[in-house]
Amino acid sequence: MAGGSTQQSLRKALGAIKDTTTLSLAKVNSEYKDLDIAVVKATNHVECPPKEKHVRALFLATSASRPRADVAYCINALARRIAKTHNWTVALKSLMVIHRILREGDPTFREELINYSHNRAHVLNLSNFKDDSNPNAWDYSAWVRTYALFLEERLECFRVLKYDVESERSTGHSQTRELDTIELLEQLPTLQQLLHRLMGCEPEGAAISNYVIQQALGLVFKESFKLYRAINDGIINLVDKFFEMQRHDALKALDIYKRASQQAERLSQFYEVCKGLDVARSFQFPTLEQPPQSFLSTMEDYVKDASRLAIVPRDVSDSFTLIYNGLFHLYLVTGLS
Repeated sequence: MAGGSTQQSLRKALGAIKDTTTLSLAKVNSEYKDLDIAVVKATNHVECPPKEKHVRALFLATSASRPRADVAYCINALARRIAKTHNWTVALKSLMVIHRILREGDPTFREELINYSHNRAHVLNLSNFKDDSNPNAWDYSAWVRTYALFLEERLECFRVLKYDVESERSTGHSQTRELDTIELLEQLPTLQQLLHRLMGCEPEGAAISNYVIQQALGLVFKESFKLYRAINDGIINLVDKFFEMQRHDALKALDIYKRASQQAERLSQFYEVCKGLDVARSFQFPTLEQPPQSFLSTMEDYVKDASRLAIVPRDVSDSFTLIYNGLFHLYLVTGLS
């Protein structure tokens, strides 16, 4: 125990020295001195969430009113911070800063981040990141990698959809409710993949009880509410169109529907884990209801018959949509209203 405590103290002291050295170097950079200092202070080695005043400084530095060169420099500074560190705290805080700006900052930051990643190395590629300073750091590193995958998928989702689901209003329907068949079959799998990455952020081992990871997880599961609503609105739209689809489209739609059902069950499990964490005490989690198994059987029968150009009566399609819509309304009432 004494040896472990000494090692941890030395590690904290070394982290403080690194931060001080980096800050001293940042002060030499006269052109972007304030921005460099804000990045270093927001992502230092201290095991706590990024300080709000430094995050706010980076919001300002990446706003639409600032020159694009300033925004690119900020992204580059964060990218350097992530690429050079072997410390899980620095890596996690850098990701949290990026996530906060994506959620709360100017929308142009997202586009600049996508462009930066396209033209240079991907900022969020942490597939090989590992902090092996102690056994707990292994668990923390694993969570940092899954968090980075979620943020990377978040950018990919925006690239495909051309809008951010999280920026939609909390009331009313999502844009997926109005899409045509081609758009639905393209966008729903992308949204489902994002939800897959989101649920992959369930912490394990020592990461479950780590305070900083819990704060980052709070940012993640906040996004599950609108994301799942967008998927459900899309499924309602898909069901409404399903019995008029050609067989090849109906097969794709059936796979999407099956995955939606599986993900609803998995998301319920994810929420149960989150409910036990301190960071989730202020959240009201939705109760996810699933349609009867007979819905799936009806869809599978249609796909089989579609090759013979069979047409399902419109009243069957309308009834199917009405029931599913009612179940989603229950979801809204129990969790999102």
